[in-house]
Amino acid sequence: METIPLLKEKRIVLGITGGIAAYKACTLASHLTQAGARVDVVMTEAATRFVTPLTFEALTGRPAYTSMWRTSDEALPTHIAHVGLAHAADLLVIAPATANTMAKLAQGLADNLLSTLALAAQCPLLLAPAMDVGMWAHPATQANVAVLRERGAALAGPAQGRMASGLEGEGRLVEPDEILGHVRRVLGRDGPLAGRRVVVSAGPTEEPIDPVRFLSNPSSGRQGFALSQAAVDRGATVTLVTGPTHLETPVGFERVDVRTVEEMKEAVVEASETADALLMAAAVGDYAPTEVAAQKVKKRAEDLTLRLTRTPDILAAVAERRSKTDHPRFVVGFAAETEDLLENARKKLEAKSLDLVVANDVTAADAGFGTETNRVVLLSRDGESMELPLMSKSGVAERILDRVVGLLKET
Repeated sequence: METIPLLKEKRIVLGITGGIAAYKACTLASHLTQAGARVDVVMTEAATRFVTPLTFEALTGRPAYTSMWRTSDEALPTHIAHVGLAHAADLLVIAPATANTMAKLAQGLADNLLSTLALAAQCPLLLAPAMDVGMWAHPATQANVAVLRERGAALAGPAQGRMASGLEGEGRLVEPDEILGHVRRVLGRDGPLAGRRVVVSAGPTEEPIDPVRFLSNPSSGRQGFALSQAAVDRGATVTLVTGPTHLETPVGFERVDVRTVEEMKEAVVEASETADALLMAAAVGDYAPTEVAAQKVKKRAEDLTLRLTRTPDILAAVAERRSKTDHPRFVVGFAAETEDLLENARKKLEAKSLDLVVANDVTAADAGFGTETNRVVLLSRDGESMELPLMSKSGVAERILDRVVGLLKET
C-alpha cells in the first residue's frame, strides 16, 4: 500500500474492544500505518483476550495502551494518558465497537482508558460496530446508536453475513479496507472541495453487436476511480458514472453504472447540471453497430461486414449545456493517444472547450489501459504544460485534483 496524502502524519487513535472481530483490527492498523498515519492503539481488557498488544506494537511501531494506570510510553505519564492521546488525535476509530462499549459512550461512562479517552477527545469519532444479530437489533443498542449519531459520530457498517455464533444477519464488522474508506471520508469532509460537486466518468463503454457480443476497449476504470477517491479526500460530493468494470465502489461517493455511450451521455449530462467540475476519464467508444442483431450472429463461410455509426459526443453535449447554465464550471478531458500525443491533445483541448486535458500514450507498457501506473502530460487552456513522471494512478489523481482545487478557487 502506498502513502495516502490525506493520512500522512495524521494522528489516529484506534480503539479495539472485546469481540471476535478484533483480529481484523490488525489489518486495519497495518493499512493505516502503511498509508502514513501515526497509529496509537488503545485496547480494552477484553480485547487483549483476542489479540495481544504486542501484535499491534509490531504492526504500528508504537506502544499499545491497555490500562488507565500504566503505559509503556514515558512521554505520557500514566495519570494523563487519556488526555494526551485524546488531545493529539485527529480521529478516534473504534473497530470493533461492541454493544457494551457503544452503551458506555452513549451514557458518558468512563470506566476504562478507551471510554475515558472518548470523553476527552475533541476529534471526530468513527465507530465500526460488531456484534451478534440479536444484540445489534436490540432496541437498547439502536437507541444508543441514535444518540451517538446525533452527537456527530460516524458509523461504518455493520455488514450482513454469518456470525461466529452461526447465525446470519446484520452485525458483522465491515472489512478493513472499507473502514479505511470511512476514515478517508471523515478526515476529508472539511477539505478544500467541501461543498463542491464533482462528477467523474470512468471505465469503458460497450456497444452490443448481438445478445452475446459487443464492441469495447480494455479500460479498467482505475484512473476514474482514483480521481473519485481523490475528490472525496478533499471533501467533494462525488458522482461516479462508470462503464462495466470489476472495481468495487469505494466509500463516500454515488456510483451510476451504465453500459453504452448513450447511457453514459445521459448520466453525465444530468449529473453535471449542478456540478462544479467534470472529470471525463472514461474510455468512450467512438462507433457503435448501426444495427443490433436480435439473436446471436452465427458463424458463416463468408466474411461478415459490420456497419458502424458514430456514437454521441459526450463532451460536446456537456459544452452545449455549459454554455447555457455555466455548469460544470471546470471540465477535465482525457486524451488517450497512440501517436502525436501533445498535438492531438491540444486539438482536443480546443475542440471540446476543455479547461484541462490529461494526455497519455496508451501504447506504453507501463501506462494507459489495464495498468496500475500512468505517465501523463497536463495541458491547460492558458498554454501551460506539465509532464508527470511514471506514478501510480492514485498519484496521478492527486496531482489532477490539486489542479482542480486551484482552478475552482478562482471561480
